[in-house]
Amino acid sequence: MNIKVSSRLLYASLFLLTSFQIGCSKPEMKTLPLADKSVAAASAAAITTFVHPGVLNTQASLEQVAAETNGGDVTRLASYQKVLDYINSHDYPTSFYATVVVGSNGASSPSKSQIRKDAELVYALALRWTKTGNATYAQQAIGILNGWSYTFQNYALLNSSTNANQPALEASWTTPSFVAAAEIIRYYKVNGVGAGWSDADIAQFSNYLNNVKNNYINNIPDYSNNWDVSAGYAKMAIGIFLNSTTVYQNGYNLLLANLNDVIAADGTCPELCDREDCVHYQYSLTAVAYAAELAKIQGDSSLWTANGNRISKGYDFMRAAYARTTGCNYCTTSSTVFPGTEVAYNHLKTSNLKYLRELQDPLGVTSDNTFLGFTSYTHFNVPSL
Repeated sequence: MNIKVSSRLLYASLFLLTSFQIGCSKPEMKTLPLADKSVAAASAAAITTFVHPGVLNTQASLEQVAAETNGGDVTRLASYQKVLDYINSHDYPTSFYATVVVGSNGASSPSKSQIRKDAELVYALALRWTKTGNATYAQQAIGILNGWSYTFQNYALLNSSTNANQPALEASWTTPSFVAAAEIIRYYKVNGVGAGWSDADIAQFSNYLNNVKNNYINNIPDYSNNWDVSAGYAKMAIGIFLNSTTVYQNGYNLLLANLNDVIAADGTCPELCDREDCVHYQYSLTAVAYAAELAKIQGDSSLWTANGNRISKGYDFMRAAYARTTGCNYCTTSSTVFPGTEVAYNHLKTSNLKYLRELQDPLGVTSDNTFLGFTSYTHFNVPSL
């Protein structure tokens, strides 16, 4: 059901709403079952409090890129243009869906397209606010966060051929992007002034996160592929916003338990050949790179070097895939380079990552809107991260 909400009435109606707790069919457990996999080689540093904002960006990193852009830095301006291009090419939403209908294997629906688009748009608006200090953009971001958190109720399947677990994957993709924006809107300050997101709205957004986590992301199947690491990354992001070390640690454990499955000891990413495209293995690489960055911001850099530098080796394999030397020639130099590449390059600084990011510099958002983008703006040569 598509619930129509005018932009004027949205703010008025949300102001009157009080926070309510969404019933959860599958509460967070202290330890997430990990099948027969063992969590070894790296472990999360003990976290008692979280750094905020702490989902891919920090106060310091956002201040740096804003200052460089406002100061006329040519490279940063070009990457910031990707943010503006996205905002200018997407309509601001005036309605949101109570039920998001999802299909498998690329099958879409208006609600699926919108929630993916809005997850990128709200993040772009949050970034625009940090750069300009213009409260209009902060309020626009709040409108999208509130629109989805007060309206969304559940996921549904498009048709009988849809994988019953597809909602878990869709939630794992869009939720961290919403959270990245929410972290900025909740905690970032421009010249000491915050965005003005109310406590009631923050509580309702937390309810939304618990709904998608408990009823969908927690149900991710053990596919030992991009699904599992995407869910791990999502739960880490959710844990940061909810200030829950349990949720964060469960996501960390899930991702680490599947790291060896998505990147072999020699760096091979099996999904390149298994899925016969240049996309699915990059879902995995992006998820693990983003998760490693989240952990680093929280004081734990061990994921970047976990299990014999798996992430770096995985990107070495991606370089070989673009050179068509892996035996599975599904990539070319014009294939989409996912934005996790920029995040990985900022930390690892390898020649292979440098080559990959420069294929399409500056990196923006992929056409499928699965993972948050604009990483050339937020991460290229940002030592504060």
